[in-house]
Amino acid sequence: MASALQYFKWAFLVTLIGLVGSFWLGYRTDGTVSAGLSFLLIGMVLAVLEISLSFDNAIVNANKLKTMTPLWRQRFLTWGILIAVFGMRIVFPLAIVAVAAHVGPVEALVLSMREPQEYARIMDESHLSIAAFGGAFLAMVALSFFVDEAKDVDWIHRIEKRLRRMGTIKGVTYGLVLLLVLGFGFLLDTNDQATFFRAAILGLVVFMCVETLGHVLDAQAEVQNAARAGGLGAFLYLEVLDASFSFDGVVGAFALTNNLILIAIGLGIGAMYVRSMTIMLVEKETLNQFRFLEHGAFYSIFALAVIMFAQSFVHISEVITGLLGASIIALSLISSLRFNRQAREY
Repeated sequence: MASALQYFKWAFLVTLIGLVGSFWLGYRTDGTVSAGLSFLLIGMVLAVLEISLSFDNAIVNANKLKTMTPLWRQRFLTWGILIAVFGMRIVFPLAIVAVAAHVGPVEALVLSMREPQEYARIMDESHLSIAAFGGAFLAMVALSFFVDEAKDVDWIHRIEKRLRRMGTIKGVTYGLVLLLVLGFGFLLDTNDQATFFRAAILGLVVFMCVETLGHVLDAQAEVQNAARAGGLGAFLYLEVLDASFSFDGVVGAFALTNNLILIAIGLGIGAMYVRSMTIMLVEKETLNQFRFLEHGAFYSIFALAVIMFAQSFVHISEVITGLLGASIIALSLISSLRFNRQAREY
């Protein structure tokens, strides 16, 4: 079994290359060492931001990867990380600007290079839709874990026991998220409500489509070959999940810099650490060793969903978001250690 540091060797290499690239980009942009150092610092902050926001992402990824075949697991850890880095950190911001500004992807790319202030303005104007869509999708992810009558382990018994009992009611998860959407939506100005509700409902529809497609694909694979079950459907689910996790980091990155390449470098470094953490959690079977760690991840996801909804009308620092998620996971880890100690005593 590899040591913890060995799992992060590729992340360390990408970090070195990325930070050197950040300095070079700053020096190339302004022609001064101070500009290079400024870009280097921003790249480091973006990487830390992405890592702090993605602890729960790695835990959920690891939980899903346990059910995937080695072939599809490897595909996710190779193709999936490329999609995550280049798709979400580069293509996604370009797509938002292209749709919002009614221009083609090439024009959006040119706009990001020549008029970064205008590019950032368009991204900021799209924040309401992004927050509503991402919040709805992540709320469904979190509640789908808790509202499950087959779930047999509870961390916070008073809450989870009630949610588990609700799992017998068909469609209750969608109902709970819709109530959440309505609650936050009615706090917005009338002019913003239509945009918020439309994006949130789209998030629910996308979740339903991904879940349905995953079940159909994996059911067909199981009929054709039992060894292929847990393949393409799980892969698609993880990709959409990663996209939802990335919304907050990508949008928040524009508060630090308008340079799309620098954002891609910083967040790409963070994504590599998420990949390394995911592999370590799977191979070391960490989720089996720490009973409530997975629960902490899904509570953190729900907290992120609520924060994304709240960001529709008030700014919440990404530092607070990252610290809150990390704190919840840390508490679940402490509870798991306490449970393990008590189990050994008895």
